[in-house]
Amino acid sequence: MREKEALRQKRHGRVRKKVVGTPEKPRLNVFRSLNNIYAQVVDDTQHATLVAASTIDKELKSKVKTGGNTDSAKLVGELVAKRAKEKGIAKVVFDRGGYKYHGRIKSLADAAREAGLEF
Repeated sequence: MREKEALRQKRHGRVRKKVVGTPEKPRLNVFRSLNNIYAQVVDDTQHATLVAASTIDKELKSKVKTGGNTDSAKLVGELVAKRAKEKGIAKVVFDRGGYKYHGRIKSLADAAREAGLEF
């Protein structure tokens, strides 16, 4: 593991000590790679993913030219919020995954908020 990734994992571990998803308020987790961005809503008590969305989903694959920019992150945020609403999830806790709340992470969070998720 590279040093930069190890530091991110360390930050993420510190955040995960405090941020826990429950059935009433699951955790919205974000992972970003160089070319894609992934979001999933997780219930940590059951260790289950309730909803997921990413730039490699069939719905978004045709809409995005590249998955590694803020525009595609907005689309993923909207899609994960829409899917969560369909499952009856309105409130979540946000887990930024050890990343800075900036750029793609911020775009995804803002789009999810605008689409109706509360956190």
